[in-house]
Amino acid sequence: MSKKKKKKKVEEEKQDEQLQQKEIKELTLEEKFTELNDRHLRLHAEFENFKRRTTKERIALYKTAGEDVLTTLLPILDDFERAIKAKTDAGEELKEEEGVLLIYNKMKSSLELKGLKAMDDAIGQELNTDFHEAITKIPAPSEDMRGKIIDIIEKGYFLNEKVIRYAKVVVANNE
Repeated sequence: MSKKKKKKKVEEEKQDEQLQQKEIKELTLEEKFTELNDRHLRLHAEFENFKRRTTKERIALYKTAGEDVLTTLLPILDDFERAIKAKTDAGEELKEEEGVLLIYNKMKSSLELKGLKAMDDAIGQELNTDFHEAITKIPAPSEDMRGKIIDIIEKGYFLNEKVIRYAKVVVANNE
């Protein structure tokens, strides 16, 4: 082989090698671009999820923001109910215009506007620990009342579908 042919062959090999290196470089650039684009998309999706989650949390916070105030007012509401019950049990007739009843109704309606809702009367229903707190058990008056609520000691309340006070109940047992 002549020197020219050898030189030409060496140059072609160098060009092939350079071309291969260039292709490898382009591949790595393309891979890097793909990786960075993928990272960007994931970060964007993560940020969108973060925004949605914080929005939900903020809405939930607004709904239950006055929970502390309302829970401190619940015993006062209970006292009003006891006072009204005591008067009616004593045989006194309560008039709609009477002060205690007026104040009670006004307070109750104001709290209901803020999202407070009393739990339904649960007497005769099964104990549900999601809503009730069993204070004591007494012997069942009949077989069909076993495990059911006999009496409500303290009403339970919801604040926008969230339990803020469990109903304290008496449950009939098997003994």
